[in-house]
Amino acid sequence: MKATTALYDKLGGQCAVEEIVDDFYNRVLTDDTVNKFFAHTDMQKQRHHQAAFISYALGGPEHYTGRSMEKAHTGLNLQPEHFNVIVQHLDKALAAHGVSSEDVQAVLSRVATLKESILYK
Repeated sequence: MKATTALYDKLGGQCAVEEIVDDFYNRVLTDDTVNKFFAHTDMQKQRHHQAAFISYALGGPEHYTGRSMEKAHTGLNLQPEHFNVIVQHLDKALAAHGVSSEDVQAVLSRVATLKESILYK
């Protein structure tokens, strides 16, 4: 088994990923630093895409068919402070669902690899 699949499974599979994504967006949408970026977003669709993306990124069976990170963030002009707030909310959502600090760091390390594809677009 690939290490990424083990991480997906360790987090609890698709159901757990969806719960984490819901918690994550509940946090994001109450944060005035970043919630404006979602003002005109279909959040049900967004949550579905995010769950699929995270599952895919962690080696799960879900296939991500959404836009590239660059295209998805074009026109938003996200800055490092926005990225950092998003990462903090993901950190808290993962921890709130009992994900070990070691596994949280593994997830956040994967997210960090996307930073250049997201910022300043």
